[in-house]
Amino acid sequence: MSLESVRYSRGSLLVLNQLLLPHRSEYEPVAGVQQGAQAIRSMKVRGAPAIAIMGVLSLAVELASQPFQEISALLTFVRKSLDLLIDARPTAVNMKQAADELNAFLALEAEKPGATAKGLSESAIAWAEALLEKDVEDNRKIGDFGAKHILQDAGPAQSVCILTHCNTGSLATAGYGTALGVIRSLHSLGRLSHVFCTETRPYNQGSRLTAYELVYEKIPATLITDSMAAVTIRERHVSAVVVGADRVAANGDTANKVGTYQLAILAQHHGIPFYVAAPSTSCDLSLPTGDRIVIEERPSNELTDINGVRVAAPGIGVWNPAFDVTPHALITGIITERGVFKPDELKDGLTRDP
Repeated sequence: MSLESVRYSRGSLLVLNQLLLPHRSEYEPVAGVQQGAQAIRSMKVRGAPAIAIMGVLSLAVELASQPFQEISALLTFVRKSLDLLIDARPTAVNMKQAADELNAFLALEAEKPGATAKGLSESAIAWAEALLEKDVEDNRKIGDFGAKHILQDAGPAQSVCILTHCNTGSLATAGYGTALGVIRSLHSLGRLSHVFCTETRPYNQGSRLTAYELVYEKIPATLITDSMAAVTIRERHVSAVVVGADRVAANGDTANKVGTYQLAILAQHHGIPFYVAAPSTSCDLSLPTGDRIVIEERPSNELTDINGVRVAAPGIGVWNPAFDVTPHALITGIITERGVFKPDELKDGLTRDP
């Protein structure tokens, strides 16, 4: 049974508090949008796909318990609720894409003859539930496409060694994962020799979450510090680097957890491929380049403190960007549920009819 970042049934939403992992596994109720936004902002739930899914499901739960009499009041409530969820963590584009699509969907439904507030509320709930199901399906496609592409450069029976960064598995999605989904697919094919996961400072998503998932799935893996990546690639014969994404611009520039950019440089230096695994909902084709991506900055105590204990010298300045942008020229391929694209192929690949 795969790990679950959310547990949902009509009118009920539970979110796994990832701040407590790996020591405690506790699901907390989310009764509505305010609690949903707080869970995103505090990083109880994180990962671009999971943020969007939990966000729209928190709205669905609130709609299930709050009847509206007027269509205009419902549409205003949905719009303001989605804006609040977008603002909770602005770099990840999935929440905004989901918001734009849901608002457009409800606007069209509201124009239909016989439309009612109750009917529109039901439609919004069903839309959110469909997003949950689609995410798992898309992640499995990403895993299979990515594994197949990576194995093209391997011998017929050769296994591959993968290095990954941050957390991109079931805990960052509705299930299966993006970059970790590629790793799962390689493992299921019997073609994965080993995984190296970075600790991912300063929030330690790698050591707390990715390591947890790899142990849970019994995938052969080793944890390294972020500063060990170069020597690991060289000494442990890493075949490829596979990471996730919070936002991909039209030219393929990719925002992901800070530390990703340096891994791409290391991959190029060592002559190994560097892949980005992300659903099409993480691709923001409205941005021509990564220069336009808004980078979230996190509180300084994430860097200066460990488990609430100050470890840095008092008075030192802190810069704590949560993400960095990897230039498209360093990216071998972007793995989506539609296939694997070179950065200069991405826009055409995603806008072409499936």
